[in-house]
Amino acid sequence: METTLRGVGVSHGVAIGEVRHMGTAVLEPPAKQIPAEAAEREQGRARQAVEAVAADLNARGNLAGGEAQAVLEAQAMIAQDPELMADVDRRIAVGSSAERGIYDAFSHYRELLAGAGEYMAGRVADLDDVRNRIVARLLGVPMPGVPDSDEPYVLIARDLAPADTALLDPALVLGFVTEEGGPTSHSAILARALGVPAVVALPGAGELTEGTVVAVDGSTGEIFVDPTAEKRATLEAAAAERKAALAASTGPGATSDGHKVPLLANVGGPADVPAALDAGAEGVGLFRTEFLFLDDSTKAPSEEKQVESYREVLEAFPQGRVVVRVLDAGADKPLDFLTPADEPNPALGVRGLRSLLDHPEVLKTQLSALAKAAEGLPVYLEVMAPMVADRTDAKAFADACREAGLQAKFGAMVEIPSAALRARSVLQEVEFLSLGTNDLAQYTFAADRQVGAVSRLQDPWQPALLDLVALSAEAARAEGKSCGVCGEAASDPLLACVLTGLGVTSLSMGAASIPYVRATLAKYTLAQCERAASAARAADTAEDARAAAHGVLSGE
Repeated sequence: METTLRGVGVSHGVAIGEVRHMGTAVLEPPAKQIPAEAAEREQGRARQAVEAVAADLNARGNLAGGEAQAVLEAQAMIAQDPELMADVDRRIAVGSSAERGIYDAFSHYRELLAGAGEYMAGRVADLDDVRNRIVARLLGVPMPGVPDSDEPYVLIARDLAPADTALLDPALVLGFVTEEGGPTSHSAILARALGVPAVVALPGAGELTEGTVVAVDGSTGEIFVDPTAEKRATLEAAAAERKAALAASTGPGATSDGHKVPLLANVGGPADVPAALDAGAEGVGLFRTEFLFLDDSTKAPSEEKQVESYREVLEAFPQGRVVVRVLDAGADKPLDFLTPADEPNPALGVRGLRSLLDHPEVLKTQLSALAKAAEGLPVYLEVMAPMVADRTDAKAFADACREAGLQAKFGAMVEIPSAALRARSVLQEVEFLSLGTNDLAQYTFAADRQVGAVSRLQDPWQPALLDLVALSAEAARAEGKSCGVCGEAASDPLLACVLTGLGVTSLSMGAASIPYVRATLAKYTLAQCERAASAARAADTAEDARAAAHGVLSGE
């Protein structure tokens, strides 16, 4: 009998197929004492396993490219952390086997992360994956990973580590469902980049029986278990209609009555550019430059290396707009040379622009590199600062840009509620705003973006978040300036219409989402988008806001 489950839809599309479960490694090796004379050999085994796993993660990253590469390289750095390895050596020296030493050292580090504030706790899943891979290698058991199958299937997992998500084969993995995660987790972001339908934060997903047929709707978050023939036909027809609309929709983003809404791409570096161009991106709305800095956490990349990377992206969009976010370090992206190691809650500490103002030489070098990279190019360069709290922050950033001789527009990201509440004040110092809805939701609702248990509050349809978007857009309109959205909210086609109705002037998203958003925007007038926005803001819950907007736009 057909039953319906509901999680959080994070990647558009419909997948219908049999359930296959993610394989897991042995989590806890036996606790046994080794003789003192075996300690050196065991330490060697541990180091070899760590290096092998780090090499495998880096190799997977090279194959995947783009955002996935940066995530996997960060995981490899976790595996090779010197303090962590020193702890492993100490444990082996007093009698632990290599696998037990790894397990216990990682467990201790795991406890530190879990107690370091919710933002850092979100990295625990990545840490567990690295630990399991190293222990599996030492024990000689299969690595955790996607199941072997000759037939396409729907993948079910507690959570998906970046190493698994990055190399999913869309020809075999029709879609995936996880018990944990949230709309802005690594799994969700990578699923959208792959174009694989996905639902996260579905309690009890692991209880679905192997081989059961399920239908996954990545737009609504619904999972239909043993769907009827009628339900399958309805879902497949809707998916076919959506695909036809995508194929028919080309050109710049606009509503049906011609109101222009530039559709831009979020990129992490040159590797992401081809997908953005293929999707018809009108430029880049968020160039995440921190991925260049994550190659080596001990020092900043040279100015020459930065110039080379920036110019490659800028050259790809002649006459287009490229918005560069300066280094956003701290919280879940710590850098040894820049961010404090002993903050009790890094997400609320010295991160983003605060780190750069504490290290002006790093900011100056990056701004200088951007200036050199843009020389002689017809691109419209815009540079923005992350984690701007108020006008003082905005002025400090704009002053630094001017001092570096940067010929570009200077902007501020709205990720902290204070910046939205005082947006007109911030706009006295900068020329544009860009809303990072992931962090704005996190700070508005005190809800970590990586914690599935609070995903309800990370939903970008939350009316309070829409209110902050509206405040920012209204302030920009009053000042005659622009206000874009570069957070994951922009990748939801229905929400893109609402954001347009709130007065947002551009939308930036993962390249795979651009065709969906373009096709949906083209179906409605600006007035319809404005009515949908008003209806959504009048609701009290995210679910009601979504339903209200859908009702307006569908005429129901």
